[in-house]
Amino acid sequence: MARMKFYCDAERCIECNACVTACKNENDVPWGVNRRRVVTIKDGEPGERSLSVACMHCSDAPCAAVCPVDCFYTTDDGVVLHDKDICIGCGYCFYACPFGAPQFPESGAFSSRGKMDKCTFCAGGPEETHSSDEQRKYGSNRLAEGKLPLCAEMCSTKALLAGDADIISNIYRERVVNRGASVLDWGVSYEKASLRESRNMKGKVSE
Repeated sequence: MARMKFYCDAERCIECNACVTACKNENDVPWGVNRRRVVTIKDGEPGERSLSVACMHCSDAPCAAVCPVDCFYTTDDGVVLHDKDICIGCGYCFYACPFGAPQFPESGAFSSRGKMDKCTFCAGGPEETHSSDEQRKYGSNRLAEGKLPLCAEMCSTKALLAGDADIISNIYRERVVNRGASVLDWGVSYEKASLRESRNMKGKVSE
């Protein structure tokens, strides 16, 4: 069984925010909520790096550990989802998550902000697959269609990867090896690695 994970390569991210826009459009994310965002470290300074950050769908999710009503659950593919019908908007998950993934759509005290929202890995929610309720509450269910999250699909530099953890880790190892090559060969290495990644990722959303 596949274990779905995200990986963002800081060496390739160009801070274009295409992943952020793709996520908001695909999932009709409420105004004021960003399921995915780009974080820049050392902005304008030497060593500047950018990362696309969202829910990392942890194997032992801290948000699930602190939720007093157990609205979080993990699918067979390792995707951490939540049930908005159970969520009470307490905000515990917001403080527990090291990535700031849980978001609340309204201002004010947590209990008055409404239901928590977060990245679903484009895997919908507990409602019937492709139903209007699922789309309205959780957004698109691309995983059920054999597709990867749109944020990763739209990344022009392939900095953001999504898919089975074993495939993602193999791609990362290959990139690290290629970075050890001469600077003059970087473009060639990038092209070759991109072609291999396309072959590896194609049709391997789940096993």
